[in-house]
Amino acid sequence: MPFSFLHTIAFHSGNYQSGIVIGIIFLQWASDIGAYFSGIKFGRRKLFERISPKKSWEGFLGGTVLALGVSIVISKYFPILEFWQWIGIALIIVVVGTYGDLVESLFKRSMEIKDSGSSIPGHGGFLDRFDSLILSLPFIALFLKIF
Repeated sequence: MPFSFLHTIAFHSGNYQSGIVIGIIFLQWASDIGAYFSGIKFGRRKLFERISPKKSWEGFLGGTVLALGVSIVISKYFPILEFWQWIGIALIIVVVGTYGDLVESLFKRSMEIKDSGSSIPGHGGFLDRFDSLILSLPFIALFLKIF
């Protein structure tokens, strides 16, 4: 169901705008990549060790910085949305996406499994690639509807 919001988001201005969907996916990747590398390099303080022992506040900050940087670039290449809207979407993805990642980790821990599948080796499974978007998309759609 949450992926159906991509349809609503893509038709934000009455016409299909694939740039919005592409921008959201780029922002999600930037958030994940920034969090991963800054967490590995600088991660000291754990975000929620009981739920996800490898996630750190430094990783969260790195994901935020990279997503905001990418949102600036995206606003130049996809002027479908205003600069501040891309910044807002980046912040939604970082905050709600991190929460979605933690929720999915909690589900996996409660079922005592490490990965949610093996379709993408080394990435924790298919669900790990989309858990952040699953929770973020409804909030992004609401944000674009209001603003």
